[in-house]
Amino acid sequence: MCLSENLWLKPLTRNLGRIMLKNLDPLLNPNLLYILRAMGHGDVLTIVDSNFPADSVASTTVHGEVIRFDGAGIPEIAQAIFSVFPLDSFIEAPIQHMQVVGEPETTLEVHTDLHRIALENSDREWKMDSVERHSFYELSRKTYAVIATAERRPYGCFMITKGVIGPDGKVM
Repeated sequence: MCLSENLWLKPLTRNLGRIMLKNLDPLLNPNLLYILRAMGHGDVLTIVDSNFPADSVASTTVHGEVIRFDGAGIPEIAQAIFSVFPLDSFIEAPIQHMQVVGEPETTLEVHTDLHRIALENSDREWKMDSVERHSFYELSRKTYAVIATAERRPYGCFMITKGVIGPDGKVM
């Protein structure tokens, strides 16, 4: 559901032009914040490059439609998301990227960029794994939402799993 279609949030969205927030990345727009907040622990978010079939894949996700960031690449979106998004400490690899076809052990610069940004926004070492390309398409159809970026580097596609924030405000 689009934020503007959520009747409960309509009064909030009418006044967004007057709301100012501190310490939030400007890419964290109302739609993205709504999705990140609505996700529960264990829910998976898909973040993809400009070549990914985002519209068709997003149609089968919980959210049901793609969220576009046509002016930002993976590093910019990753920085915004990881500034507020807790990763799942209960699974081995809460970050997964699409494998390079025929080179399952290859890690590209775009993969390293997102992983580095995740680590910079956390107090621990998060593991990142790869997923075979066609399996990635199938798994991403079952995620919470798809974020489409303007990233032009190939294989810039990721799934990140949301974790738990404890009573002390820290990632468990």
